[in-house]
Amino acid sequence: MCLLEAVRYWDDTEIQCYAHSHRALDNPLRNAHGLPISAGIEYAAQAMAVHGALLAPPHQLPQVGYLTSVRNVQWSASRLDDTGAEITVQASRISGNEVSLLYDFRVLCHERLLLCGRAGVMTQPPAATKIILAVL
Repeated sequence: MCLLEAVRYWDDTEIQCYAHSHRALDNPLRNAHGLPISAGIEYAAQAMAVHGALLAPPHQLPQVGYLTSVRNVQWSASRLDDTGAEITVQASRISGNEVSLLYDFRVLCHERLLLCGRAGVMTQPPAATKIILAVL
């Protein structure tokens, strides 16, 4: 499922994408009441994933990322599908290493902030802990 239309801008720490899929009647995140504002978190997660792919070294597959936390989420609308024809999705990496990243994200319609928050992403799951059972 790809919800983003295209990347408008990106650099080492930021990405800005736009989308029209929030208005689509067949949007896979849509429910009987429309597209809830919480779906904006998925739009932001996809922007973060695209950012990671763009930063991957040439000739190397990007690492798989797992959304591990979302916090400080604030919204000013109850739905995404009743906003304008285009939404902008921004993500800014504020810290990170080989294993985890922290992003601030924003979803806007024109200049109106619809949703913002912070998301943690794990790029490599921790090594499995081995438990050895001894029979006495």
